[in-house]
This record gives sequence, C-alpha cells and structure tokens, in this order.
Amino acid sequence: MKRVFAEVITIGDELLIGQVVDTNSAWLGQTLNPAGIEIKQITSVSDDADHIVEALESARKRADILIITGGLGPTRDDITKKTLASYFGVGLKMDKKALDIVRAIFEKRNAPMLDINELQAMIPENCIPIYNDRGTAPGMWFEDKGQIIVSLPGVPYEMKHMMTHFVIPRLKGYFEMPVIRHRTLLTSGIGESFLSKKIESIELGLPQHIKLAYLPSFNTVRLRFSARGNNADELDKELDAIAESVKEAIGIFLAADSDNNLQEILGELLVKENATLATAESCTGGYIAHLLTSVPGSSRYYLGSIISYDNAVKQAELGVSASNLKEFGAVSEEVVKEMAEGVKNKLGTTYSIATSGIAGPDGGSEEKPVGTVWVAISGPNGTLAKLYQLHGGREQIIQRAAMAGMDMLRKYLPTSK
Repeated sequence: MKRVFAEVITIGDELLIGQVVDTNSAWLGQTLNPAGIEIKQITSVSDDADHIVEALESARKRADILIITGGLGPTRDDITKKTLASYFGVGLKMDKKALDIVRAIFEKRNAPMLDINELQAMIPENCIPIYNDRGTAPGMWFEDKGQIIVSLPGVPYEMKHMMTHFVIPRLKGYFEMPVIRHRTLLTSGIGESFLSKKIESIELGLPQHIKLAYLPSFNTVRLRFSARGNNADELDKELDAIAESVKEAIGIFLAADSDNNLQEILGELLVKENATLATAESCTGGYIAHLLTSVPGSSRYYLGSIISYDNAVKQAELGVSASNLKEFGAVSEEVVKEMAEGVKNKLGTTYSIATSGIAGPDGGSEEKPVGTVWVAISGPNGTLAKLYQLHGGREQIIQRAAMAGMDMLRKYLPTSK
C-alpha cells in the first residue's frame, strides 16, 4: 500500500521571532500519524506572499497533503487567503453560510460587526469551505492534481476542531491509508547508550517494517516502536511480543508500559496504593511540585510542598537541626533526610521527596561542585538518600534533580515492583 505523506506550513512572523510558540505542528503530527499519514516536513514562513508560494511549491514536490495554518485573520497582515486565490488563479466569493456564522458570533458577543469582519466570509472560488463555528475565519479545502491543500486558522482550538471533525474524516475518504501502529515504553534511570546495549539483540532482530526510535529526556528515555502494514491486529501482536522482550531485558529501568511521563506514572502508583505525597524542595525551588500538579487529578495524592530555600526555613518549617547544618552543610545526606522526614510528618503524608543541592552557576566548591544534589525519599519503610552529580546549566540541573527525585520514589513504592 502506498505511503501517504503530508507537510505542514505554518504562517506568521510571530512564529519566526519566537513571540508565539508553534504547538499546532506537534498536535498535527500526533493526530495525522495514527490516521496513517506521515509528516515529511514542517516549515514556518513569514507573512509574505512570495515566501508562502515558494514553501507551497517546494512542499508539493514531496507530499500528497499540505496543511497550512495561520494568516486567516481580518487584518492586513493576514494574507494567506488572498495568496492562495492568486496561486490558483481564481477570485474570492462571499460564502453565505460562513457569513451567517460570523454574524452569529458577533451577536453572541453583543459586539458590533465591522466591514472587515464581514470579509472573513470571502473564500477562493475553487475551494470547499471548512466552516468554523469556533471563530470567524473559515478553513479551505483545495483539490489540485491529485493533491490536497488545506488552509486552517492558526488559533489552536479552532484548528484542532476543524481537523478532527472535517479534515481527517475527509482525508480518510480521499486516500487509501496504510496502518501505522506505535508502542512506547518509558525507561528511567538509565542512559541512552546503556539502554541501547541492553536491547541490542532485540533491535538488530527487528523486521524491516518495524522501526525503533530513542527519545531521551531528563533522566528518562522513551523507546518508540513504529510498525507499518495493512493489518492492525497483526501489527499489534508483533509490537506486544517485542515489548515483552524489551521489558524483560531492561528490568527495573522500565518506568511504564505507556507513553505517559514520569509524574503521571508516579501519580498512578500512588493512587493504586491509596497513598499521599509531600515535597520539601531546596535547589529545585518547587519544580517537583509543579510537575506533580500538572497532572489532572493530582489532588487525590499530592498534598503540598515546603520550599525551604533558606536554612532558617529548613529549621523552622522542617525541623532540620542546626548542628547538622553546621557540621555537614545544607547539601548533605543528613540534612536532606531530615527535610524528607520533616515534611512528611508536618503534612501527614505517606511519602515524601526532598532535594538539596547546588544548581549553579555559583556556589560550588572543590568538595561540592555545581551539580551536587542530594535527594531523599521517606516512607513507611524508612528514609533513603542518594547523591547525584548532575551536569548542565542551572535549569538542566534543576530539571534532572526533579526527575531523579520522582524516579527514586517510583522505585521505592511497593506498587512498582
């Protein structure tokens, strides 16, 4: 079966200067791939007609489907619609249904509708309109020389709705799609090269239609197996067998048989145990709390944090002894254990995570260089502490320390065994 390729073109000066982060392309990749469509390239271009046409012509040499986002607003810098009409050599026409939608939106807002807003309902004569009941700019579907060109608003929630309810179903009817299946395993606490060595024989034995990608992040590596074929059930069986072999080979380094992140996995384990968690953070400054509370429903197990950046706070709020601070220093096994036990007792939780370290760029010494971080876990079976020597800049050290703390707790929990 023929592979179907798509390219994404995002339009807007605001993307190129970093004023707006392009989240649309990532979402499109996540959405198109399960439908059997492979993204060949993603291109961002300025609000310039020549630049848009150049990107369009280039993409048409490689892809069956072009998804264009952005440049459909009411202002003069939104030129996508006029550029596409000129590209196809057609004029613009007023679409009555699109106009009715625009008017209804302004009536609902109890706001006056200007002439410039009415022009939003003008579309190229050769396109199929994609009606937008969440905004004023309709999308456009073009069919030309066996290729599909789709232009959508850049506003994410408008674009996603139109892709989900119109574009994807129509593409499935237009193209005969191959089946693409993915299986992701999340590993933690092992580097990419060591992981590769552990599963080397499995990777070398993969059939040609199954590919493996290593996706490293802070303290985690995702193993993504991608299979392509005609039969979904057969692909799923193959991926299941491969996953079982990998899980056996990597043992304790398997964090999850899913594409979830570490904070989601930790939350699932805590819910399974009906347990609660608190954190005491020094060098991570609340970053662990941020990660944990980014998970919907985290209030079921996460109670709170004490950010004890100053030694006085460590003593007053966590009960850290002045003698340990004086003798061993804030970045020490003794102090981080007291921090973990102190927050667990104060907030009355089952478990706790504590961090104390030197994130830099200053504050290091020969004995305790920048990147020295102590992490402690406290729970029903006692308190454990571990020393980490982390690398990178300040932000990277904080992120790595937070991930290390969550992974330590994951391994500590009985439900992860």
